[in-house]
Amino acid sequence: MQVSEQAATRPTDAGVTTGSLARKLGVSPTTLRSWDRRYGIGPALRTDGRHRRWTADDVAMLQEMCRFTAAGLPPAEAARAAKERARGRGRSPALALVRPPAEPRAAKSPPATVHPAEAPTSRSGTGLPLGDVRQECRGLARAAVRLDAAAVQSLLTAVVETHGLATAWAEVMAPTLRAVGRKWESSGDRYVEVEHLLSWHISATLRHVYVRSVRKPRTGGPPVLLACLPDEPHTLPLEALGAVLTERGVPALMLGGAVLAEALAAAVRRVGPSAVVLWAQSRTTANLPLARHVAGTRWGVRGARTRSLVLLGGPGWDGDSGPGLPRPLRLDDALRMLGAPEH
Repeated sequence: MQVSEQAATRPTDAGVTTGSLARKLGVSPTTLRSWDRRYGIGPALRTDGRHRRWTADDVAMLQEMCRFTAAGLPPAEAARAAKERARGRGRSPALALVRPPAEPRAAKSPPATVHPAEAPTSRSGTGLPLGDVRQECRGLARAAVRLDAAAVQSLLTAVVETHGLATAWAEVMAPTLRAVGRKWESSGDRYVEVEHLLSWHISATLRHVYVRSVRKPRTGGPPVLLACLPDEPHTLPLEALGAVLTERGVPALMLGGAVLAEALAAAVRRVGPSAVVLWAQSRTTANLPLARHVAGTRWGVRGARTRSLVLLGGPGWDGDSGPGLPRPLRLDDALRMLGAPEH
């Protein structure tokens, strides 16, 4: 009786195949064979003396190997650490590896001023079209592809603590998200689960920074109002802007995705924001007449009514928007226009 391919790759007492394990971990079968050959981190079982069968303990060890390499360890060191943990002698999980030792903070933290041209670059090795990127992008992409939520969150937390949120968003989070989105579009929804996982954890990280920062005592003043246009669900760039603004002492009021025109106008009149940032991810959601209406909305007491500065954010805005509607191209552009300089 012929055994089906599904049955051959199903976990059993005899272990799983190399191909099945590679798909689970988000690496290639060649990579697993190379790790076995070079670092001795191979399967406990081999059928017919040739075919690899990976047991549950083997799988756990390989998952540790992937976490360590995603954290930036060279493969040889990662293999050694994974084998030590498998033997019960490991002293720290991947989270400890991605977080640098605590050091006294200087007046100006060098990591916060790292520029893309100065950052280490690397290819992803995940099948995602990352190009030349920071080392952290490669690790984050690998963890996301294998749906390793713990490693994704550990890496995001570490990069924010090391480089600051603005740099973490511009040089790690956003490039990895774009790569996953391009892969999703070109592979027929094969990576939709990767995009969802990564987006959820990035959003959680951004909101954590916001909540931590908003609790700090600060002077009063009108907030910056952040809103997606009607029918626009993509909020992550605005979440990043809101978190960085709040971190830098500028109050931000986030209305979220797909804000109705009437609700947006009502919020402007009620709050009297210093500025309004309107996000449109695509041309189909951009609404220039609505943006102009918001820019023309006056608020305040009679005799001293004023208007808010309106910024158009996102790639959806096309062509000349006219005077009085600036369009920041990057996060640092928006921060500068909103008066939130780096501390």
